[in-house]
Amino acid sequence: MNAFTQALGDGAVVAKRNLIKIKRVPDLIVFSTLSPIMFVLLFAYVFGGSIAIPGMDYREFLMAGIFAQTVVFGATITGSGLAEDIQKGVIDRFRSLPMARSAVLIGRTTSDLANNVIVILVMSVTGLIVGWRIHSSPLEALAGFALLLLFAYAVSWGMAIVGLMVRSPEVFNNASFIAIFPLTFIANTFVQESNLPGPLKTFAEWNPVSAVTAAARQLFGNTNPMAPAADVWPLQHPVLMTLIWVVVFLLIFVPLAIRQYRKAVAR
Repeated sequence: MNAFTQALGDGAVVAKRNLIKIKRVPDLIVFSTLSPIMFVLLFAYVFGGSIAIPGMDYREFLMAGIFAQTVVFGATITGSGLAEDIQKGVIDRFRSLPMARSAVLIGRTTSDLANNVIVILVMSVTGLIVGWRIHSSPLEALAGFALLLLFAYAVSWGMAIVGLMVRSPEVFNNASFIAIFPLTFIANTFVQESNLPGPLKTFAEWNPVSAVTAAARQLFGNTNPMAPAADVWPLQHPVLMTLIWVVVFLLIFVPLAIRQYRKAVAR
């Protein structure tokens, strides 16, 4: 068995362990689904009435942004889970086993991807209830969901680095919120980026969250026919730009996460 095959096999075992934990502690999945449901209802019924999107229903504009925000926040489970495992000594027990060092990270990110799948399913039902509709083909819609999950998976490797550095779930939650909050709100998630003032508009146009949101809208058929054409490349080609972000994130975050894991277990 080569090193790559062993890492995948050991990672599957760790992923199974994390999924069993969700089964035994259902509060984890309950609260991770309640938050996006609250966002959907809040923006659809409270803020939606005051946010006008000429040419389309705001709820159809909203859902892609809620999906993008939710999967990014869902990726933080990777970091908090690793920080908790370090704090409780679980990582030290893994270290004593004859397993690939990357298996913990592979298992953690994979199990959290499964958690995001469940959350997206619940959100989709909620969106359909409040009036969201998909106007594209089934294959395009599936591609939209797959792109969101792929983006979340890439981000989760970045969250793994932070989780391994801070060594405390409480510290990680504060640190990740500081980074993710501006990324998900200074974007085209809830308002059109063209309505943002100067520097914020530029940031939103090149924000990876804006790219995946625009890609999801395109693949779900929720684009605004009256919106002016985007004048920046990332939003003119959002699907391709999202795939580029995914590749860049994985190329940067995966080796850094493995390196940080080795440092963490060596302490």
